[in-house]
Amino acid sequence: MNERSKKTELLGSLPIPKALLAMGLPAMIGMMINALYNLADAYFVGGLGTSQMGAISVAFPIGQVIVGLGLLFGNGAASYISRLLGKGDQKTADKAASTALYSSIFAGAVLIICTLIFLNPVLKLLGATESILPYALTYAGIYTASSIFNIFNVTMNNIVTSEGAAKTTMFALLSGALLNIILDPIFIYVLNWGVAGAAAATAISQIISALVYLYYILSKKSVFSFSIKKCCFSKEIISEILKIGIPTMIFQLLTSLSISLINMRAKEYGDSVIAGMGAVTRIISMGSLMVFGFIKGFQPIAGYSYGARKYDRLRETIRTAIIWSTVFCAVFGIAAAIFSKTIISGFTKDDMEMIETGRKALTANGVSFLLFGFYTVYSSLYLALGKAKEGLILGACRQGLCFVPIILILPLLWNINGILYAQPISDIISAVITVFMGVHLHGELDLLRRLTE
Repeated sequence: MNERSKKTELLGSLPIPKALLAMGLPAMIGMMINALYNLADAYFVGGLGTSQMGAISVAFPIGQVIVGLGLLFGNGAASYISRLLGKGDQKTADKAASTALYSSIFAGAVLIICTLIFLNPVLKLLGATESILPYALTYAGIYTASSIFNIFNVTMNNIVTSEGAAKTTMFALLSGALLNIILDPIFIYVLNWGVAGAAAATAISQIISALVYLYYILSKKSVFSFSIKKCCFSKEIISEILKIGIPTMIFQLLTSLSISLINMRAKEYGDSVIAGMGAVTRIISMGSLMVFGFIKGFQPIAGYSYGARKYDRLRETIRTAIIWSTVFCAVFGIAAAIFSKTIISGFTKDDMEMIETGRKALTANGVSFLLFGFYTVYSSLYLALGKAKEGLILGACRQGLCFVPIILILPLLWNINGILYAQPISDIISAVITVFMGVHLHGELDLLRRLTE
């Protein structure tokens, strides 16, 4: 059996638990390590001082926007490619993969140049105080300039996962992340580069991950053959990529917006509150990235099953994904809530205000995180099935439609507690909306299943 047939069997006929483990576990491990080096930056920079910790918290949304561009093309293409493979249309899948990859690199270069030109006002807009701004400029300047590699990595991550090669994505993420964790203390403390060292370590790790994907392409191990000549900007391919990619990018932009709004509200209470909320964001993002890693394995199976009209297999995939992701979120969330003070204390030199702020916020976010897996399965499922409108609505709930009004209004009524508890309240409302939309979706899938019997 050749490589292409093995990947098709994995997506279309391997028992669901085995398929989800084969696809989801490597991506989940890779994303966990990826999240660890985000935490490593925060941990080692936190040892420099509160303002330095605040600097990487303020710069964090810039990275989220840049990642969003990779997701625009990568996840947009991945959903389309999975459905094409389910239908057996390899030729169009090749064109979609090449179009997405080269488009993301070009658009990424434009975005990075524009960001660097306006970096100072952008950081002020994101909540940088006068004491935080010099460190933020140093960190964000290096990080942003090197982010072209991250855009390439995110795009390839999604495309490679869509073809069933989850182990490759895991290795790419692992190689870069482990190197970053090793380089962080060397660059920050041994070489005395401070926040510039943290940014440099991240830049080098992104280059290493990019080299792994480049080797995968050049060694012809991919189901797809990438070439500029295969780029096709036909109405069908572009619309299919964008109809899923735009909602995905909007989700990422909303994540960036939500972090920015937290920083802007926290700015009124000083650097310690900004740093505390920044630590909580990175801790919760570790759990959420691991769930997203698992969902990266879930989406190709769901999309392939839908494209192949295997509705019973699709239903089993959904049910298993919900159970597994919810169990993980419960364990992670409860652990974060119970050990919140100990965890936050690792990010500061005995700044008690930062510890108390972070402890309260992490406890509340840990409890509401129990709902995250259920919500994410359905928001991702709509996109995997090509239902962009529904996916956009549901995906925009947690960090946008629900969160933005809450973070704008609640602090006015509840002071600092309105900042600490805005995300948990948004999580609960989003989960309720998910229940109603999920019931409707299952009704549609049951009807399709009966029509094919």
